[in-house]
Amino acid sequence: MINEKIAPPQNNVRIEVERIFQLQKSNQQKIADTSAKERKQKLDNLHKAVLRYREKIHEALYNDYKKPPAEVDLGDIYPITSELKHAKSHLSSWMRPRKVATPMAQMGTSSYIHYEPKGVVLIIAPWNFPFNLTFGPMISAIAAGNCVMLKPSEHTPHASALMKKIINELFDEAEIAVVEGDATVSTELLKLPFNHIFFTGAPEIGKVVMRAAADNLASVTLELGGKSPTIVDETANLKVAAQRIAFGKWVNNGQICIAPDYVLVHKSVAEKFMNELKSTLQSFYGDDATASDSYNRIVNHKHFQRIESYFKDALEKGATVSHGGKIDGTQDFFGPTIMTDVPDNADLWEKEIFGPILPFFTYSNLQEAIDKINSKEKPLGLYIYSSNSKNVERIINNTRAGGTCINNNGIHFFNPNLPFGGSNNSGIGKSHGIFGFEEFSNARGVLKQWSPFNALDSLTPPYTKSKQKLIDMTIKWF
Repeated sequence: MINEKIAPPQNNVRIEVERIFQLQKSNQQKIADTSAKERKQKLDNLHKAVLRYREKIHEALYNDYKKPPAEVDLGDIYPITSELKHAKSHLSSWMRPRKVATPMAQMGTSSYIHYEPKGVVLIIAPWNFPFNLTFGPMISAIAAGNCVMLKPSEHTPHASALMKKIINELFDEAEIAVVEGDATVSTELLKLPFNHIFFTGAPEIGKVVMRAAADNLASVTLELGGKSPTIVDETANLKVAAQRIAFGKWVNNGQICIAPDYVLVHKSVAEKFMNELKSTLQSFYGDDATASDSYNRIVNHKHFQRIESYFKDALEKGATVSHGGKIDGTQDFFGPTIMTDVPDNADLWEKEIFGPILPFFTYSNLQEAIDKINSKEKPLGLYIYSSNSKNVERIINNTRAGGTCINNNGIHFFNPNLPFGGSNNSGIGKSHGIFGFEEFSNARGVLKQWSPFNALDSLTPPYTKSKQKLIDMTIKWF
């Protein structure tokens, strides 16, 4: 077992992070100059290391919060290996200059976009999928040719220690370094003039990161969260919807930023859908989830108490437990729970749950559901279960969200051809595939004047009447 590390004195933290930052700053041009072949070799080495350490990754996350190995494979290993394969296959084309069209008024020139690395970047990762959400953005940063400082979460110390071991084996700290520690370390890191900061976590902390980045005019990618809604209309396949929603909600004990936060179910099918949900949960975890090897725990007691407070608040305000509600603070266990009659002033409705409680609402007409969704901030995900294409189109056109799945939830994250990220309160910027590569790159516009003649040369001062006529013609026709 790995014990929680005692935070070193503030001065020592500052000295250490500044030391690594200066090493990377001095080394950034060397890393930027690497070829596609060299970068792909680094990605290939990482790929082999992840597979080599697969059982150790299982062990680390089980020790951190009893995460089932299958869920580690699905939520941490597969997204990394998938992203690596995709990046290795496409990196050469991503790095090539991208030609763009030339307007008629600039005849005699040609233009292209040159993607250059931003430089030295910081990735601050969360605890819920520590390998996935640390290595995932790092893959994009490596592909783009950056130096990287990684700050994993202190809430999963076994995972953080293993990530540091893997990175130390593969990279010199002047290129990629893992810095462990608590919020004190993050505070010191955020004082440094990084060229880009990639943060995954809560919107409240995202605001802190963005303020810190502003002091150095650093660009940011913020992958945040929010209350991702799920609509189940009267035309949905209820059995399939129940199975997919249950998996999306209760995998990792609900500790997922893209998990269905609440469901909105048409009244005509609400009772039947509730029964399907309960039946699905019984088939997933049995009569007692404490005995299930497929159900992990809340990451620590602090987060257990947070979820418990939401639960008690809802009960005090009149909500009803329709399923589950079993908790055990001695092992940070919170069973799969469905609640109905949740009032609008309850914490379960006001805050992102990030836990295994599913508020269950009903609606009579689609506009009612749309209005309820739009009463909250833009979510990271929005999910629609329906076989009515007009309903689907209406929901998409009249709501806003970072991403959407139709007749499924959360799996858009696994498609590297789709941009992943939020909007406003749920995030800024996109990741995965080419979108992640571009996020860690500066798109540098380059124009080459190859012709000796340039139309602008004939429009320089002094501005005569004939020149003004040429300017007028240019504005009108070109």
